[in-house]
Amino acid sequence: MRGHSPDSPLRNLRVTLEYDGTAYFGWQAQRGGGTVQQKLVAAIAAVTSEVAIVYAAGRTDAGVHAMGQVANFRTRSRIPADRFPFALNAHLPRDIVVLACEEASPDFHAQFHARGKLYRYRILHRGVPSALDWNRCWWIHTPLDLDRMRAAAAHLVGKQDFKALGTQTGKKKSTVREITSLDIVQEGDSVLFDVAGTGFLYNMVRTIVGTLWWVGKGALSPEALPEILQSRDRRRAGPVAPAQGLYLMRVFYETATPSERKEATWTSR
Repeated sequence: MRGHSPDSPLRNLRVTLEYDGTAYFGWQAQRGGGTVQQKLVAAIAAVTSEVAIVYAAGRTDAGVHAMGQVANFRTRSRIPADRFPFALNAHLPRDIVVLACEEASPDFHAQFHARGKLYRYRILHRGVPSALDWNRCWWIHTPLDLDRMRAAAAHLVGKQDFKALGTQTGKKKSTVREITSLDIVQEGDSVLFDVAGTGFLYNMVRTIVGTLWWVGKGALSPEALPEILQSRDRRRAGPVAPAQGLYLMRVFYETATPSERKEATWTSR
């Protein structure tokens, strides 16, 4: 499958991946633990005999999942782009799958050219935990008032300072971010939080969910959200929700690929 030579033109390929983050120390390569990036780099090497530098749209944390992570890498392989998913998946573990591969412009960068992301957080809201999905949701068995949570969530939509809802913000030049939509939907025994925005602070989505959980159980008023944001004080917001309930669903770019043009414009649902 290698099919390349030093004289082959350098191509920039964009791949879309899904993965279960349970077994990994997040996306970013690091010493002392397996990561999604390391597994993908190893698969590319097995297919192309090249050591690729892979850039991702977002560095998901340990335990966080993805259904639409985007990454790019350069290669001199002559394998057609639409054959790369089959080639790479043959060398990837079962919990990481390349969904699609497309030719990208030479200057495309999965992280720097991203214009927004859609995250989903899933709460399993029922009396007993799940034997099958324990690593893909946050189990909560106590009552939740979804109307109160939606009222609180409405205060978070828009461009504002989210320092109170992020962690490790000390070195950030700005903690102003924009949430374009935040929907809370119940599907069966799942409560889904779909959060779309142009950018996010570290742990911002999980802290939003943790804070809305406080509202849902009656520990915080929906009207307290503007005051928490204005305070810029992390201590006033709720806890960081567990990693296993978070999914990176989609990354948005100014120039849509052919596959993206078939989908609706970026909305969370």
